Amino acid sequence: MSKQTNIRLDEAVRAAAEERAKRRGLSLQGYVADLIEQDVNQSRSAFMAGAAGFLASYAERFEAEFGEDRYPGLPDGLPKDAPRDAA
Repeated sequence: MSKQTNIRLDEAVRAAAEERAKRRGLSLQGYVADLIEQDVNQSRSAFMAGAAGFLASYAERFEAEFGEDRYPGLPDGLPKDAPRDAA
């Protein structure tokens, strides 16, 4: 569900934003929403890339200390491969 947000812009900024929105075939509201969404997604992507790099840099240490347990809590002796249609 969408929520409404109000912003205040000075006249010059609003006029420039309306012109850019018009060139993109968007309303001012759509243009502003797209800008915010792009910024949020860039931040999320940067965070995820950083997290992946961090995890990769410690993967060998983690595996050396704890080993690889792909199925934690699974009792010994049970098959470790689930059937393809198990989901």
